Order: sequence, then C-alpha cells, then structure tokens
Amino acid sequence: MSTAAPTTQAALLSGVPVAESIRTSVLKQVRAYHAKGVTPTMVTVLVQGDAASAVYARQKARMGKRLGIEVEVLELDASATQDQLSDLVRRLSQSPDIHGIMLELPLPEHIQLSVILEQLDPRKDVDGLTDVNRMANITGDPGVYPATPLACLALIDHYDIEVKGREVVLIGCGKTVGSPLFHGLIRKGATVTVCTEHTRDLKSHLQRVPLAVVAVGAAGLIQPEMVHEDLILIDAGMSELPDGRMVGDVSPAVADYVAALTPTPGGVGKVTTMQLFSNLLRAMSLQQL
Repeated sequence: MSTAAPTTQAALLSGVPVAESIRTSVLKQVRAYHAKGVTPTMVTVLVQGDAASAVYARQKARMGKRLGIEVEVLELDASATQDQLSDLVRRLSQSPDIHGIMLELPLPEHIQLSVILEQLDPRKDVDGLTDVNRMANITGDPGVYPATPLACLALIDHYDIEVKGREVVLIGCGKTVGSPLFHGLIRKGATVTVCTEHTRDLKSHLQRVPLAVVAVGAAGLIQPEMVHEDLILIDAGMSELPDGRMVGDVSPAVADYVAALTPTPGGVGKVTTMQLFSNLLRAMSLQQL
C-alpha cells in the first residue's frame, strides 16, 4: 500500500449511535433495578487540580441523573494526602449503598495510584483499574473491563469492521487504554502489532494494515503522509490544546487521505462516557444485586 492522494473526505465513524445503543441497554437495566427498589449509585472521587477532570466529573453526574443513576462527585483538596484518599476509597468500598467507584485521573504527583487501588473493591471498580480486573481483561474471565478499550471495540463492532484474522496496528500501550485494548483485540482474533509514539517509522506499520487504533495522547501524532486510502483509524487519544480545544492523536488533515476515522470530539470519548454507566451495572451484577 502506498500513501494516498487526497480523496473525498473519509467516512466519520461517529460515536453517537454506538453510545445511544449502550444507553438503551443501560436504561432497561436501571428500570429493572428501580422496580426492585434499588437506585444504582456511583461515586466519582476527584482530587482538585485538573480542570478538565472536574468538568468531566460533573458532566457524568448530570448524565447519570438523566439515566436514573445517582452520581455523587466527592472533591478533595489538592493537598489531600495519600492516606486520606486511601481511607476514603476504603470506606466507599465498604459501604453497601455505593455500587460503583471511579477515580478521576490524573491524580496529583504525590499520590500513588497503585496504593489507592489496593483499597478499591474490584467489584465496584467501574473503570477496571484494579489488578483483579486487569487480569480478568487479560484472561477473559468475569470482571469489569476498562471503559475506553470497550468503547473502541464497540465502535469496531457497530461499524462491522472485520478484525478476525487481520493485522491491526495499535499505537500506545498504556495501562488504562492500550494494554487492555491489546488483549481485547486478541480475543476478537486479530493479529496485533503494538507500537508507541517512539516507534521508528510509524508510517511503515500503518501502510500495511487495514485498521489502526491510536491511544497515545499526543496531539496530531498521525499525519497525512503516514496513512493510505484504505485505512480505518480509531482515535482513542485525547489532548487539550492551550486554547482549551480537545483534539485526538490523528491530525484533522488525515480525513482527506483515509477510508474512515473516528472524530474527536464525538467518537471514542462519547462512547466511553456511556460505557462507564454500563460498567456500573456490570459491577452491580458482580455484587449480585
């Protein structure tokens, strides 16, 4: 495959219909819980200091209310200690009235996420961060899998993108997205080549495959000269520019040189938000509620 000349703009793989499908399933399950006198309840723990995280946490709370889910945002001062956060997460994990817990990331540098996760009940871990859920994602055993990788796989399924027996390039191997997504793609029968933003000649890898998923968090990492006209791109990266705009890992100019891609915003992120509520209900089923 060779670098494509500009074509008509790529098909946009919108996250809207995928999120709506998940929303329909979530509403059905929430109504069933309400009928039993149970209101699904999630707590988002936010340590102050990251403005984008604060906005996202409050957006989730508003969306949860529309779904019939109680979402409480607990804010801690930026000076909160690791022991204070650990104690809070432990108490929430032990509370029978709390069905799901989410930690807004990133945490301040003085707090080690791994220490906090030791206090988080895996059955209430709605973003699949604990070691128990990470291992379940690797083995395919029951658990709560990370939301963003599930969102990527949901987009692939919704748009009937064939991956079984085909090579897929995955750029990014972080703990929260790339690594769990690798295992998800393997379960779907894909042959996966894992690259990073430091891989020499990313172009050579992208040129030979029909599908690539990018999850680095490096704005504009993928440029037009790296792609080809039959390539499908799932962009799970997210970065905030100095002017406040949120952008993905794929340059907007790439849309004129590929077959299809997810938009940012409106693609993977939109599905991820709804997937978190689906994960809450999955967590409740593991708690046998």
